[in-house]
Amino acid sequence: MPTPPAAPAALLAEVSRRYAAASPFTRHYVRLKLRSDPATAAILALAAGEGFGHVADLGCGRGQLALALLLGGAAARVTGLDGNAVHLAEARQAAAGLAAHFAVADLLAAPVPDCDTVLLVDVLYQLPEAAQMALLGRAAAAARRRIVIRAFDPGCGWRSRFGWAMEVANRALRGAGRQASIRPLPLAAIAGPLAAAGFDVTVRPCWSGTPLPNVLMLAKRTDG
Repeated sequence: MPTPPAAPAALLAEVSRRYAAASPFTRHYVRLKLRSDPATAAILALAAGEGFGHVADLGCGRGQLALALLLGGAAARVTGLDGNAVHLAEARQAAAGLAAHFAVADLLAAPVPDCDTVLLVDVLYQLPEAAQMALLGRAAAAARRRIVIRAFDPGCGWRSRFGWAMEVANRALRGAGRQASIRPLPLAAIAGPLAAAGFDVTVRPCWSGTPLPNVLMLAKRTDG
């Protein structure tokens, strides 16, 4: 797959400016994610072509992708759900005046709001396997038009081995849990319930210059 075009620099700068009152770490993190994460360019390019309408961003973190969609005119409004109250406070501050609502939610059980587009970026593989399937079911019931997933592909050879090692190292540095907490499902296991729910699922690489096994899964409704 060709590398998606970079997001307009002016848009990324506008999003970054909204975090000017945040901590130095958050300002650096947001700039890095906006400019260096392949998912940012891929999702913004997709949204620019299709328009995402009302977006439910599950695991939205500090909200920088949601803000880029809104400020770029690719989303009408955003509902962001995440388990980290501190990150959500930063998202709310940055989103002042925009059509965005951010709320604390446990993605293991939280309902997914009715929406046009569900975003699941780097979320599924961090949940237990049964919880992943349950969340996919709730997302499929809520999304009127599409579900966009950035997934960890466990069947990607050396990339998967490298990605697994990076995840384990990151968790060790943060003191955030054991290797067993990383549960990337085979892509077919993710696509299966979405196809059964009336979505056409396509998969494309989303690693663009990195050694990681990330892919972008786009599920679009075929039943009207």
